[in-house]
Amino acid sequence: MSVGVLLVTHNRIGQELLATARDTLGYCPVQTATLAITQDQDPDLLADNARRLLDELDSGDGVLVLTDAYGATPSNIACRLMGLEHVNVVAGVNLPMLLRVFNYPRLSLDALSRIAIDGGRDGIMLVISQRS
Repeated sequence: MSVGVLLVTHNRIGQELLATARDTLGYCPVQTATLAITQDQDPDLLADNARRLLDELDSGDGVLVLTDAYGATPSNIACRLMGLEHVNVVAGVNLPMLLRVFNYPRLSLDALSRIAIDGGRDGIMLVISQRS
């Protein structure tokens, strides 16, 4: 068994991140789903959909929920899931974060959450050109 991953993001960000990660690695090592949030949807219905996806993804080891901008509607929907058992939520999802998560599919939920944060943070850097 392994931790499932649910991406709760604005529009198609989650689907595109997942597709890119799959293309990069050549496969998806954990059970993963996406929930696209648009502004015209009912938040209560979205939260119900998210809970349904959690049930599908949790094989017993829990679910890591990755969301984009903290405080926005997708993260608010994701935060509604935090009271559920075996669910951790990490905001600020980016491609380096998702790739790092996929590279450690056998870690526990708490360890995978820390790896996600490290991967996301390590993937952000200032790139400076050498000018003469």
